[in-house]
Parts: sequence; C-alpha cells; structure tokens
Amino acid sequence: MPNFLNTLLGRHPEQIKANTEIYTWQTCPYCIRAKLLLSWKGVKYTEYKIDGNESARAQMAERANSRRSVPQIFINDVHIGGCDDLYQLDSAGQLDQLLAQPA
Repeated sequence: MPNFLNTLLGRHPEQIKANTEIYTWQTCPYCIRAKLLLSWKGVKYTEYKIDGNESARAQMAERANSRRSVPQIFINDVHIGGCDDLYQLDSAGQLDQLLAQPA
C-alpha cells in the first residue's frame, strides 16, 4: 500500500518496531479478530498455534499470569492480555505507542 494511503488510513507500519507474539487456536473468533487488528496495523507477529496442545497451553499460561484462554498477546515480552485487551489499548490510543517501541 502506498505511503500516502497508509497515512490517509491512519496506518504507519514503518513505525512498528516491537516484537509481537500471539498464542492462538485456529478457529477461535477472538484470535482471528486480534490477528486482523494486528495485520491491519502492519504488525509482523509471531503466532503460536496451540490447538489441543496442553504443554504449549501450559507454557502460554506460565507467561500469561495463569490465563489459559486464547488469544494471549505479548508485546516486547510484556503480557498485553487477550483480544478485548488489545482492542481496548487501541481505542485508548496506546497500542500504536507500544508497537513503536523497539524490542
């Protein structure tokens, strides 16, 4: 997408420097919604698909303050929370600031 169009739409993928990780299940609607927002913003994230893998889910829960629901999202190794938390950060104008911080 040309830079002028990104600017017009409020997207600034060139400013994203954070390391973003998301734990997901393939058919989870909240996971899909969270990935859509990240993709819209131009975030290149690492996705961990943990469908049915209890050891991967336990590892995620260890990182996510015992939360076992998906998605669980981390920006620069800081636990952000789930889909609703991600959208709340975006609505408050804080998500872009987090994404602009280098890893």
